[in-house]
Amino acid sequence: MLRRTALAASALLAAGALLLTACTGGDAESPTTTAAADPDASAVIRLVLEPGNLDIRQTAGAALDQILVDNIYQGLVARTPEQEIVPSLATDWTVSEDGLTYEFTLREGVTFHDGQELTPEDVVWSLTTRRDTPEWRDSARLASVEKIEADGQTITLELSEPDSTLLWNLTGRAGLVLKEDDDVDYQTAANGTGPFILDDWRQGDSITFVRNDEYWGDKAQVAEVVFDYIPDNQAALNAALAGEVDVVTGFDANLKDQIEADGAYELALGQSTDKGTLAFNQKSGPLADQRVRQAIRQAIDHDAFVEAAASGETLYGPIPELDPGYEDLSDVAPYDPEAAKALLAEADAEDLTLTLTIPNFYQTTIAQILVSDLNEVGITLEVDSVDFSTWLNDVYINQDYDLSFVLHTEAHDFENWANPDYYFTYDNPEVQDLYAQSIAATDEAEAADLLAQAARIVSEDAAGDWLFNGASVVAVGTNITGMPSINVNERLDVSQLAKSNG
Repeated sequence: MLRRTALAASALLAAGALLLTACTGGDAESPTTTAAADPDASAVIRLVLEPGNLDIRQTAGAALDQILVDNIYQGLVARTPEQEIVPSLATDWTVSEDGLTYEFTLREGVTFHDGQELTPEDVVWSLTTRRDTPEWRDSARLASVEKIEADGQTITLELSEPDSTLLWNLTGRAGLVLKEDDDVDYQTAANGTGPFILDDWRQGDSITFVRNDEYWGDKAQVAEVVFDYIPDNQAALNAALAGEVDVVTGFDANLKDQIEADGAYELALGQSTDKGTLAFNQKSGPLADQRVRQAIRQAIDHDAFVEAAASGETLYGPIPELDPGYEDLSDVAPYDPEAAKALLAEADAEDLTLTLTIPNFYQTTIAQILVSDLNEVGITLEVDSVDFSTWLNDVYINQDYDLSFVLHTEAHDFENWANPDYYFTYDNPEVQDLYAQSIAATDEAEAADLLAQAARIVSEDAAGDWLFNGASVVAVGTNITGMPSINVNERLDVSQLAKSNG
C-alpha cells in the first residue's frame, strides 16, 4: 500500500490492518433484496483502521482515501472500483494528440458543503496549490503541469511533457478540488462537494456522514452512513451477529460459515490491487545475489497463502490484474524446492540464516508459512515481529533488514520498483528507463506494454516476491444493496448504498 515514493511511510498502516483479505478474482456482487429501500436509513459499516486526523491535504494513509475521496471530496475526474476513469466535477474532457494539453469542462451548479458555489478559480487554486506545495500529499504528481488556467467553465492544463498517468493521478488526492483559502479545520472537519457531509467523529470509535441534500448529482440512498472502527475480526463478527453493523469490510473469509449462518449476511469477494509483498534487501550480503533471491522465491508455496486465507489469487510479479501492465508471471518463479536448493548451492549460500522483519499487526500465518518453506531448502528464517514505528524506522527509513513483509494496497504503484531509493533497494536502469518511457507514452496500450516489459524484468531479477494478490472480502447484510465489493480497501464510494427494513 505504500502509496508512492513521495508518500510518508505512515500510509502503510492502513494496508497492514487488511492482511489476507484476499480475493477469488471475481467481481462479486453484493447481496440484493426486493424490499423497498428506506431513504431515512442509517447504514453502519465496519472498517479496520481509523485515521489519525482528517487532513486529506497533508496526512498520509489509505484510511483517509478510503472514506473521504468520492464521498466527501471530489476532483474533475473520478475512478470506478474497476479502475475506469469517469467524469466527476468535470462533465467531459479532451486531450491533445501530443498529450500536452488537457481541457476539462467544469460542471455548473455545484456547491461546497458550506453552501458556497464551486468556481473555476477554486479548481485552478486547488491544482496549483497542490503542485506547488510539497507538504501536500501527491504534489509531485502534477510536476509536469506547467500551466493551469480557467476560461469560463473550461479548465486547461498544459504540460511540459506527456504524462500517461496524469488523468489517473487526477482521480486521487492530486486532483481533489477544495474551496480557495478555506478556513475549515482540516484536522477534524471537512468541506467538500461530495454526496455526503461529515457530521460527527467520535475518535477511537466511529465517523458519521449524512446525506448532502444539495448534492449536484444523484442523492445518496441512505440518510446516514456510520463507519464503525473495529480492528479485530472476531469482534467484528460478534458485532454483525448482534445486528450492530450492516456491512463488514476487511473480513476473514475463513469466518464465512459463521457470519452467513442465520441468513442475515452474505460474503462478497472482489478483486483488489492489494499485493502481499516480500521485500529483499539487496544492498549487500547473500540477498545481493539474484540466485539467492530466486531460490527463496522458488522455495515458497504461494498457493499456501491463498489456502490459508480461504480466498485469494497467487501473484508472481509487481502488477496485479486490475492494473495496466499485468501479465501472468508464474513461469518466472514456479514452486520448486529442489531447484531452490540447487541455486543456493550454486551461489555457495547453503545453511543461510536470515531475519524477517514484519509489523506485529499481521496474522502469524504469513511468517509461519515462510519459516516452514525456507527451512525445507536449508534457510533458517528468524522472525522479528515489531511495532509499526519500529518497522518504519528500521525498514522503511533506514533500510536495515534482510526480508520484510507488508501488504501494499495502492493501485498503479509500479513506480516504487523504478526508484532505487525506495526501501525495496532495487536498482535497475533498464526498468527505470522502461517506466519513464511508459509515463511519456501518449497511447494507453503502449504505456501498458512498457509497464509489462518492466514488470517481467523485475520478476526475473527476483527483486522481491509477491506472496498473494489480496482483495476485498466483504460481509454484506442481505437488506443492503449497492455496496461496492471491488478494491474497497483503497476507496469506498457508498453513494449508491441502500438499506431496506425487510
